[in-house]
Amino acid sequence: MALDIGFIGLGIMGTPMAGHLIKGGHRVHLHTRSKLPQELVDAGGKPCASGKEVAQKAEIVIVMVPDTPDVGKVLFGEGGVAEGLSKGKVVVDMSSISPVETKEYAQKIEALACDYLDAPVSGGDVGARNATLSIMCGGKPEVFERVKPVFELMGKNITRVGGIGDGQTCKVANQIVVALTINAVAEGLLFAARAGADPAKVRQALLGGLATSRILEILGERMIKRTFDPGFRIKLHQKDLNLALTAARQLGLALPATGTAQQLFSACVAHGGEGWDHSGMVRALEKLSNFEIGQGAPAAQ
Repeated sequence: MALDIGFIGLGIMGTPMAGHLIKGGHRVHLHTRSKLPQELVDAGGKPCASGKEVAQKAEIVIVMVPDTPDVGKVLFGEGGVAEGLSKGKVVVDMSSISPVETKEYAQKIEALACDYLDAPVSGGDVGARNATLSIMCGGKPEVFERVKPVFELMGKNITRVGGIGDGQTCKVANQIVVALTINAVAEGLLFAARAGADPAKVRQALLGGLATSRILEILGERMIKRTFDPGFRIKLHQKDLNLALTAARQLGLALPATGTAQQLFSACVAHGGEGWDHSGMVRALEKLSNFEIGQGAPAAQ
C-alpha cells in the first residue's frame, strides 16, 4: 500500500534513502535546506517549501540531518514539522544525535498526539545507496511495527533496541566501535606498508581471516587508494564521539581508546580535514610516522 512519507534532509545519506522510498512506490514529500536533488524530483518526489508542509502532507515524517540542534530546528523551529502535525502521525528521526535530547523531542511530539521513533543508521554512503543500512530503533513496539516496512526499503539489519533514546544509544556504541576499528585498520596497513609489504595484498589476505570487517573492506580500500571524499565526514564522527565521551563522564566510565580516536580525528581537522571521509584518520597516523601508505618502504641502507 502506497503511503505519504515525508523526508527532510537530502544529503549524502538522505538522497539515496529517499530514492529507495520513491522506488518502493510511496508518495515522498521532500524538503532540504539546500537545492532538492533533481534525481529525486525526476523520480517522482514531491517538493515542499517547509517542514510544516511536509508534515501536513505525510503520515510518516523522516528526518535525516547532521546534528542535535539541526533536528530541534527542523521539528520545532519556525515553519517546522511540529506546526504541520495532526493526530496519529509518526515522526522518525534517523539522524545521529544525543539520546537525552531525543527523549525531550519525543515528549514534545507525543504531546501533539503523535508518535516518535529514533532510528539512526549505520552503513555509510555505500549502505545508503545499496539499501543495506543497519537501522537501530527506539520507541514503542507497535509504532516500530507500523514503520518497519518503510525501514525495509532502506536497510537490511533492522532492530528495535528498546524505548525512546535506545536507538541513539546504540548508534553511539556503534560509532565507538567504528572509530576504533578505523584506527586498527589504519595502523595495520601503515605498519605493513612501512615494513615493505604491499598494503593492498595485506588487506586482501586479512579479509579472509579473523581481522575481516566492513571497515577493512571499504575504508581500508579508501586508505590504500587515497580516496578521502566522504563518505562519512570526520566532523560528523567527531560529533558522535563527543556524545560518547560526554556520556562516559556522566556514567563514570573510562573509554581511553575512544579518547585516542577522537584526538586522531582532531589532528586531521587541524590539517584541514574536517570534510574528509573518516577513513582519513590514517593521515594523522601517517603524519606522526612521517610515512604514507603507498609511498613504498625506504631503501635498505
